[in-house]
Amino acid sequence: MKIEGQHYRSLWWNAGEAVLEIIDQRWLPHDLRIQPVRTLADFSDAIVEMRVRGAPLIGATAAYGMARAMADDPSDASMDTARDVLNRTRPTAINLRWALDRCRTALRPLPEANRAAASLALAHAIADEDVEINRRIGEHGLTLIREIAARKPAGEPVRLLTHCNAGWIATVDWGTATSPMYQAHDEGIPLHVWVDETRPRNQGALTAWELGSHGVPHTYITDNAGGHLMQHGLVDMVITGTDRTTRRGDVCNKIGTYLKALAARDNGVPFYVALPSPTIDWTVENGVDEIPIEERSARETTHIQGRGEGGGIATVQVTPDGTPGGNPAFDVTPNRLVTGLITERGICPATPEGLAALFPEMAREVG
Repeated sequence: MKIEGQHYRSLWWNAGEAVLEIIDQRWLPHDLRIQPVRTLADFSDAIVEMRVRGAPLIGATAAYGMARAMADDPSDASMDTARDVLNRTRPTAINLRWALDRCRTALRPLPEANRAAASLALAHAIADEDVEINRRIGEHGLTLIREIAARKPAGEPVRLLTHCNAGWIATVDWGTATSPMYQAHDEGIPLHVWVDETRPRNQGALTAWELGSHGVPHTYITDNAGGHLMQHGLVDMVITGTDRTTRRGDVCNKIGTYLKALAARDNGVPFYVALPSPTIDWTVENGVDEIPIEERSARETTHIQGRGEGGGIATVQVTPDGTPGGNPAFDVTPNRLVTGLITERGICPATPEGLAALFPEMAREVG
């Protein structure tokens, strides 16, 4: 996707300096800052501090982190240490574990002398695969938007609602939930996107920044406004992303997603989830009971960052002194509330049978 007309991915390899470069997302949407990531500790910190965020992007970043470790020390011990250090950074998003295990499985049989080059090539492949997966998710999601547009009076926009940021900045490119939006906009379908603010990290501001950069009409709303809009017929479809999805179709996503699904069900609004296959955890069935929910710093709820009247970026406290904050970062939407899953292989019901039909080889591995 583009920023002020220039194409960017959310991360890229600087071959001249042999270093990964990332967009430091803590400063968006107000300031575009590029940061090199040089050491294993830097990779760990980038994920923990949400310089990079979004399940697909975390997985790709971790793959480059493994490549960094292999360039420094290609031994089995170094590989295992890197895997453990990176795997501890974020407990909920399954792409992290998927990417690290894929790297370790591919590298373990190789001679140590070959591991540095092989690990970097694999990291590039994982990043490129993510771009293609998201492009194809967009193609399938586009069919849903076309169907809604065909039922509307000429010129009336398809009104979508999204939660958190499942855009290109949360992936390597295209995004998951946003990919159908970009492709529909590029096709000339009138759109209007309701963008949840998504407290406490306000990732909705990243979605608004993305959509604005691409020219997609949108409105930034409070998290609690979605149900009201649905009650008044102002939402045609909800599309969110996911950080981990169980084999029966339960969806774990940014806190507040479950409430959007409840409101959508009560108002007869289709609720779709854009689902890259690496986010499926085939080892888990019941998401509410089995997926670990990351509890992040209370400061994220008691303080908020934004641009001050003078133009500088500042952090302010929004709570009384001494008030504690709670910060579960994700919730689980049971599959019964999900209309369908938009994957790179097509759209399926949020059921064990639906996922297994699209990904039979993956289902068999755990069956």
